[in-house]
Amino acid sequence: MKKRGLTVIALAAMLTAGTATITSLAAEGWSRENNTWVYYDAQGYLVRDEWRKGADSQWRYLNGSGVMAVNEWVDDTYYVDGDGRMIANSWLRIASDDEDAVDGYLWYYFDSSGKVETDGWKKIGGYWYYFDDDGVMQIGWVDDDTYYCDSNGRMLTGWQLLLSPDDEEYDDGKISPGDEDDDGKVWFYFSANGKKYTPDVSGDECDVHKIGDDYYCFNGDGEMQTGWVNMKDAGNAGSSVADYSYFGPDGRAKKGWLALYPPEDLSGYEGVVEWFYFSSKGEPEVGPAQGQATTSDFVKISGETYLFNDLGNPVYGLQKVYVGSGEEYTSYAFGTNRADCMMTKGEKVRLEEEDGTISEFYFSNSGQGFTGVRNGYLYYLGKLQKLDSGMKYDVVSIPDGDGWDNYVVSSSGKVMRSTTVKNADGVKYTTNSSGILTQIDGEAAGEGHYEDPVEPAYYD
Repeated sequence: MKKRGLTVIALAAMLTAGTATITSLAAEGWSRENNTWVYYDAQGYLVRDEWRKGADSQWRYLNGSGVMAVNEWVDDTYYVDGDGRMIANSWLRIASDDEDAVDGYLWYYFDSSGKVETDGWKKIGGYWYYFDDDGVMQIGWVDDDTYYCDSNGRMLTGWQLLLSPDDEEYDDGKISPGDEDDDGKVWFYFSANGKKYTPDVSGDECDVHKIGDDYYCFNGDGEMQTGWVNMKDAGNAGSSVADYSYFGPDGRAKKGWLALYPPEDLSGYEGVVEWFYFSSKGEPEVGPAQGQATTSDFVKISGETYLFNDLGNPVYGLQKVYVGSGEEYTSYAFGTNRADCMMTKGEKVRLEEEDGTISEFYFSNSGQGFTGVRNGYLYYLGKLQKLDSGMKYDVVSIPDGDGWDNYVVSSSGKVMRSTTVKNADGVKYTTNSSGILTQIDGEAAGEGHYEDPVEPAYYD
């Protein structure tokens, strides 16, 4: 009881020090009556529904009965504590079982005038907080699910692993970053002003966004994507790999070569890990279908030349490639396997053709299959022109503009220069210094068309 009495004396001092007591009709000030405090004006009337200051210069409120209010709201805008003082520049927590309660309390903040902050953002102590229209501090997703506040109500920025606001398990009174259970959570990125990044896309489209030095992929809800993503319709099968981009487990687009399983909902692959080459935005390099490539489809990477098919894989081995946009074509070779598929240049190599034949080829310094005579042997579209088994010599007609260059070659493809040879049927062929046919059995050969060169057997 002694301690309680001291409290009453202290409150009395805060209210009445330096003021008159109610000893006369004209005395204005605070008075303690029936264990409550009241205030009389200069005419001796009780003040009701008004604010008055105590001797401590703190505002207090007299209710409709003229009694000083304690621990209650005033006009749903102000709040007075247990000593009746208006709360200002301060936080207030009130016990509640409301769904917005944080650990059993609703939090409010009152500005310098004593008004509760409502319906929007307020920077307090260097942090941003969001309050609803009743003044309750919010946590979780706020402001049309555009911002996120942690369990202390502070607005978050940067990368955050969160439950989507549409997730049926989301509960803004419980879920916050740092929870032990991360099941079902996805990454979001919040800019320096706290706003969640969302791309300007429609439907289930996705788009990339550069953060720091890297590109990341987000859907229309701002959820970071990983793995193969159909950029036109996330979550559904694309029509080709060109619809997809790839992002690592950390969300970053990985520029360069990656060996990956292809998108599982696309057909045409062999079900094994394939090589892909990605741009800085995660886009795979994609070329035309097998057999439809042109020289404009070549891709140069780190000084080497590659060709990609419509599955996004670098092709390897012997390839038929059209020159420019016309119908003319030639041969190119791109290594011998998936891991070694750069263009072959300035080399003589042995390659397997589509029919299983192993043939010798020569490719120029530009990579194009060589046509003509090299080191005494005849090549066409890069392929050495050997004769069929049992043939000793024959005339092979190589196209040359509107005409033909008719070379006499041996079974090994060697060009017979400045000589006369006899084939298996006893026919004599005479050649000039270039190996071009000039006479047949002593008669002028003319410029006719003889045996067509053997074209490479290309893969379809």
